[in-house]
Amino acid sequence: MRLIFMGTPDFAVPTLDALAAAGHDIAAVYSQPPRPAGRGKALTPTPVARRAAELGIAVLTPVSLKGAEEQAVFAAFGADAAIVAAYGLILPRPVLAAPQFGCLNVHASLLPRWRGAAPIQRAILAGDALTGVTIMDMEAGLDTGPMRATTQTPVAGKTAGELTAELAALGARLMVEVLADLPGHPPLPQPEQGVTYAAKIDKAEARLDFAAGAVAAERQVRAFNPAPGAFFELNGERIRILSAAVEPVPGAPGQVGDDRLLIGCGADSLRPVRVQRAGRAAMSVDDLLRGFAVAPGTMLG
Repeated sequence: MRLIFMGTPDFAVPTLDALAAAGHDIAAVYSQPPRPAGRGKALTPTPVARRAAELGIAVLTPVSLKGAEEQAVFAAFGADAAIVAAYGLILPRPVLAAPQFGCLNVHASLLPRWRGAAPIQRAILAGDALTGVTIMDMEAGLDTGPMRATTQTPVAGKTAGELTAELAALGARLMVEVLADLPGHPPLPQPEQGVTYAAKIDKAEARLDFAAGAVAAERQVRAFNPAPGAFFELNGERIRILSAAVEPVPGAPGQVGDDRLLIGCGADSLRPVRVQRAGRAAMSVDDLLRGFAVAPGTMLG
């Protein structure tokens, strides 16, 4: 098929690679514009834009697709379909309608649960046992379009980073399967029951809430790894917890319970395993405490 691919972060790269490997004619890749990054704040192309350039595919990075000129450029490619994976820009109706078979989206949840911007993190925070990928036809609503295929996987203690990589690979394979047999994957309406919305992550949510219990805090740790990183404050310094375990030991919320940084969460406690100080490399809790003693009884901010 003649395709347009639209995506921005690392999550979308496996789908782009899979489409190219399957022999599809990718007429163009759309991605968000370069952003300042690194110490020098140099303009840096997105992961999808970089990969498209390596594949020798033309890359377009419009700020918006709402203008008639950009819509005409899009339609002129004469695509059979547009494949969308975490693109990050709203697609107006003329864009959605331009390809012969419309725009197909790789969405990282089992719709209709977790429509919206942060389905992977929200699934972890909510304690979902399963998540997955849905291939759907896009329409004007927020992730409301009919579904063509789904695949699922256990959340099973995975971090957002681990789950993102796994779902990216699953979504890439599933999209190739759907495109290979569109009639065999007819679009079916989403169920009306079970709709939830995955709001964009606010950095303030990464502050660990020990009063909510150790299970919820451990979910925060996994949901915000690698970014923005779940954290607590001590002596004015933010310390990120990268991995942790729940222990059935009661303790006052936020109070250190032993000399190995067990943190009270009410009926139970959180045991940090790997941590990171600001501007430092990740380390074990034992390594942290060798040069940064935290006495039992300390209250963490």
